[in-house]
Amino acid sequence: MSTSKPLDGRVGIVTGSSRGIGRAMALRLAREGAAVVVTGKSEEPTEKLPGSIHTVAAEIIEAGGQALAVRVDVRHDDEVEEMVRRTVERFGRVDILVNNAGALWWQPILDTPPKRYDLMWQINVRASYLCAYYALPHMVKRHWGHIINCSPPISTEATPGYVAYMTTKMGMTRIAIGIAAEHESDGVAANSLWPVTMIESLATINWGLGDRSQWRSPDILCDAMMEIVRTEPPSLTGQQLLDEPFLRSRGWTDERIDSYWLGASPPENPVYIDGRLGSAM
Repeated sequence: MSTSKPLDGRVGIVTGSSRGIGRAMALRLAREGAAVVVTGKSEEPTEKLPGSIHTVAAEIIEAGGQALAVRVDVRHDDEVEEMVRRTVERFGRVDILVNNAGALWWQPILDTPPKRYDLMWQINVRASYLCAYYALPHMVKRHWGHIINCSPPISTEATPGYVAYMTTKMGMTRIAIGIAAEHESDGVAANSLWPVTMIESLATINWGLGDRSQWRSPDILCDAMMEIVRTEPPSLTGQQLLDEPFLRSRGWTDERIDSYWLGASPPENPVYIDGRLGSAM
């Protein structure tokens, strides 16, 4: 009986994977056979920020997977370059890059200090570019790669209260679209992925966005991620994907979609955001 897994031999980097959605994605990639590089700034857990890159790497290793914890501030070129160098030194390749690290500030323009706006551009947009810049040559070399930016579809919705934040998240999507066009002939795919409703994470918890009865499990994003990376690149590329409709297009039933809700039953009036608001990342 075969014990092979879909991602055997693949190597993935997940930025911002010491907790929350990034952690869930890292664990899922490892469960499916990939060696995973767990990255972030947290090397020691705190009461406010539980978990660290080392605790997540330990979870993967204890479950029989391969993991490397790399402390990295994605704002710094040299640290991102070193992250990719250590990945290749340890595992010999880079096949999957998930740009999950993000900075949040959900306030109107007049309540958004310039320094806060600059920080979001550095961590959301520039870091996605930086990580791709250093990872892409290794993907092109092997003619196989997937880049996933955790960002929403581009729209012209005003999103009051989220305007500054959404300019940076949609910038991430624009990077994915551009990479897809530039590297389709190189066997490299790039897509954006975003939830249609609230996902359980430190963001939803710390910003007081409802309660668990209104949230979905990060598993829905992990399943969508797996549907992407199991697809031979670049047959699925340049897409602005929303988790639920994408999974439905891959055969997910109502019952299966309902299983992601964390409450005892699906909420009577779920908050659907259609990818426009930053409720999860």
